[in-house]
Amino acid sequence: MKVVVGLGNPGKKYEDTRHNVGFRVAAELARRHGAGTPRAKFQSEIVEGALDREKLLLMCPITYMNRSGASVLAARDFYKLELSDLLIVCDDFSLPLAKIRVRAKGSSGGQKGLEDVIRRLGSNEFSRLRIGVGSPPEQWDVADYVLSKFTTKEHDEVDTVIKQAADAAACWVREGIDKCMNQYNADD
Repeated sequence: MKVVVGLGNPGKKYEDTRHNVGFRVAAELARRHGAGTPRAKFQSEIVEGALDREKLLLMCPITYMNRSGASVLAARDFYKLELSDLLIVCDDFSLPLAKIRVRAKGSSGGQKGLEDVIRRLGSNEFSRLRIGVGSPPEQWDVADYVLSKFTTKEHDEVDTVIKQAADAAACWVREGIDKCMNQYNADD
């Protein structure tokens, strides 16, 4: 089984914010590959599905971003997952808008949800797919910026990158992290 975890914050207030691109990618994967309706488990909204012959679990933790690791740890322990079977999808304000970066392991890069996952799992040896949400303007606080909604001008680019990120996650499921990095980090 492969597990894709989209990070974000629950509730209408946070829909379509920069911080919730991970939720949007998980929703796109559920639309494409999910079976059944979302249900609650592991302090997450989950959808089970399949991609080719691989069983797929899509998760959106409802613990709020900074406590996402609790959900990921619960799923890992319940299914006895290897860290190589886990992909975390999150926003990254240090990447240009609509840029995707896939890595096999690494630091949190300041992303608080990813930081909590690393802390709870006791390891940074899992795949992550970061989606650029652009840098905050000079006068903005970072937290306020990532909790802000995309501008009308940014919507088309963001809608496109959500689909591309879902494609990248599907590539990770089908062909592994190396192929995914080679294909989606081509212009690094």
